[in-house]
Amino acid sequence: MSIKPPFTAVEVRRAASGFYEGHSVEIALLSKGIMVALVIWALVWPANANANSNLSSLNWWLLEVFNAFYIIIVGIFAFFLAVVAILPKTGKRKMGRTDEAPEFSNFSWFSMMFGAGLGVGLMVFAIAEPLGLWGLNPETVSGAVAPNSQEASTSGYRYTFLHYGFHAWEIYVVTGLSLAYYAYTRDMPLTIRSALTPLLGRFVNGFIGHLVDVLGVMATILGVSVTIGFGVSQFVDGVYAITGADWLMDMAGDVPKPGTVGLIAGLVCIMGLSIISAVSGVGRGVKYLSNLNLVLSLILLFTFVLFGSFAFAMTTYATAFVDYVLHFVSLSFGAYGAQSSEAFVMALPEAAKPLADELIGGATNAWGSYDGFKSGLDGAAAALDEATLIAVYAAGEQGRQFGWQAGWTTFYWAWWIAFSPFVGLFLARISRGRTVREFILGCVFAPAMVCFAWMTIFGATAIDMELTGGANGAIIGASNTNKLFVTLGQMIEGGLLSALTVMCVVLIMTFLVTSADSGILVMNTIMSGGDQDIGNKHKIVWGLILTAVIGTLLVVGATNPGADPMEALKNAMIIGALPFTMVMGLMVLSLTKALYRDSARSSSEDGSNAATE
Repeated sequence: MSIKPPFTAVEVRRAASGFYEGHSVEIALLSKGIMVALVIWALVWPANANANSNLSSLNWWLLEVFNAFYIIIVGIFAFFLAVVAILPKTGKRKMGRTDEAPEFSNFSWFSMMFGAGLGVGLMVFAIAEPLGLWGLNPETVSGAVAPNSQEASTSGYRYTFLHYGFHAWEIYVVTGLSLAYYAYTRDMPLTIRSALTPLLGRFVNGFIGHLVDVLGVMATILGVSVTIGFGVSQFVDGVYAITGADWLMDMAGDVPKPGTVGLIAGLVCIMGLSIISAVSGVGRGVKYLSNLNLVLSLILLFTFVLFGSFAFAMTTYATAFVDYVLHFVSLSFGAYGAQSSEAFVMALPEAAKPLADELIGGATNAWGSYDGFKSGLDGAAAALDEATLIAVYAAGEQGRQFGWQAGWTTFYWAWWIAFSPFVGLFLARISRGRTVREFILGCVFAPAMVCFAWMTIFGATAIDMELTGGANGAIIGASNTNKLFVTLGQMIEGGLLSALTVMCVVLIMTFLVTSADSGILVMNTIMSGGDQDIGNKHKIVWGLILTAVIGTLLVVGATNPGADPMEALKNAMIIGALPFTMVMGLMVLSLTKALYRDSARSSSEDGSNAATE
């Protein structure tokens, strides 16, 4: 029995003339309206401090409700792609004509994926992530191992690999495979709505299709905003290390950190260069910039190989990778829910139940410790005996595990999901002519292994310096964005240190410029129905909107004394990523249906051909 052909008549209505010529007016106006409203709301109504507080409150409420959803759906993505790659009928399907060769050689393909993997996130968190998780991970939260100990490095790297490994790239690949499959096997526009045609059919050509594309634009803006926010902070740290310009920094804390003025100055500088790059239209210049990124990254990597703790890093790499693989299933689906006050009280010993209100805050605080919990008590709570206090702290473990997971893993899943239209579209563009299996294995394993090596060589060097006492707490005490520069200062000195610091600042700047430039292009590609030939005026407008969004949320985040300027950006990103997470869930269902139906059509056609021979 023949199977009717799939729906492929995706039409994104675009303006024929005027300012929005070549763009969907509906998608453009709705996207811009939402972003402009966010900026006005944060700056004008209500006051800045309330805006930050409201974002934080909404974010926390969503985490209490959807934390498990974030964790489990990413686990589903991982196993869905594994099944698709393993099954012969789906894995061998080519994204393109059956006789079509890959557009790029394997070397070029892998090189471009490495370029996508070695970005701002790896510059900022190459040391901050392993070092932070060495001191605080679920094993230390439960009390199984002591923080910042030799034993804690294994569990610390287990979660470092989780956040920057296979799961992260599988998020990108779900979006990228969905876009590439429909674009290259069904000749459909390379835009978000195309990925839902097996479920929505002709409805993608109306309001629902516009909404799906807008959610993709919103996710991209917020994902790129967080990336640029972190990168600008590290850029300012680097400029301060070179120039000693105090006006860039907030000197009020124990260690200097980028101040609001410095962050805004850095943002204007980076985004100005990004807009110039976007409108220049010189593809050769972008190519040279990418090559420069790769060369400088390799120089930095080999600096750590030569002057860092390479033997310790390789030992850590081997043990951590095995540990990560052994815990893969539990890491994929081990979700925690918020602990209610009633559940906490039920778990308390009788002597502590009347004091539950005084005990719950410290006992469920994932960022504290047992000693910190004890020292924070007073009155009758402080008079409880040691055994009771240990039982009270144990009663709050679910709350601590939830707080840790929401603050670390769920933040990363939301970040990667928000970034997935950007990276997924890039992976789709470079993978025409590949089989589904090639795409999944190549785009998951190759860049993930690079991330593992990068994180281990950099992070293990810092951990070894702290374990042996050479750093004497200097790296741990530095801000996240300054840990790279502090570690370099512990490794080397003199003219080489100065040269490498300047090189790192240049590398961060070029990564930021290319990220922002590419983000602007992706947003305009979605709004033009997959067309990459867009006018410069739209690149400038979206560059300015992106600058306004990042700048506003950085100012809002820094309103309260001692507050993290990135907090408002992170909260907005997690909130904005949730709707696109649901879109990605629908992408999985759509792709499942498309692969099954296309396999059935192929079998039917083969049977018909055999019958006529």
